[in-house]
Amino acid sequence: MQSGTAYLQDGFWVIKPDQQQNLEHIATLNEGKLQGIPVDFEFADPRKARPRQRRLFFALLGDISFWSGTPVNWLKEYFYNQYTIKTAGKEISLADSTGNTVSDAKNLIDIVIDFIFDFRVPIKSGYELLPRDEEYFQYKCLLNRQCIICGKHADVHHIDEIGMGRNRNTIDHTKHHLMALCRIHHTEYHQIGPIAFSNRYHVSTTGIRLNADALKKIGVRGNYENNSINTPF
Repeated sequence: MQSGTAYLQDGFWVIKPDQQQNLEHIATLNEGKLQGIPVDFEFADPRKARPRQRRLFFALLGDISFWSGTPVNWLKEYFYNQYTIKTAGKEISLADSTGNTVSDAKNLIDIVIDFIFDFRVPIKSGYELLPRDEEYFQYKCLLNRQCIICGKHADVHHIDEIGMGRNRNTIDHTKHHLMALCRIHHTEYHQIGPIAFSNRYHVSTTGIRLNADALKKIGVRGNYENNSINTPF
């Protein structure tokens, strides 16, 4: 992997590699072209993995261990290995001396969250630490119809109201922000309002948007024929 620096110039990102590139090799890979060739890049995250992320990781491992009977140390190595596989060889550690970043730790925790949802692991000690304000966790709650607050069966709540009398089956729901809430927390949301609800449960006030495929998967009917919204989920 090459490293370098990037900066904005006239509305475009300019990437300057730290090392001289082998132009002949680049041309060979791209049918002789040296202009307009596609590249993959990611922005470096300078933030060191947070202690809160470590606490969440091990709290979730504790819940998985209680559910499965598997020792926490074995689970730690299992998920570290899953991270290495997913990142094509990159290693991770959440020790105090770690060189891994906040983004690295988030990706590791996302793997654990996938496991929890896939196997319906009951969460106890880790639930208060779950990243309810992060989009990926909100997405998993919606996809599994699981309340983002308590984990019970959830409705799909529209943050931005659709309006009375409109036929939900003819609406393009990709344009609306959603949140998975059980009946109790859905009612509470309307009773106390979004700001108070967000402050009480540490959730986003905006929710997330889902693409047409995800909405169809969770059974939300709508008119998606002219959908042009590009959402990650």
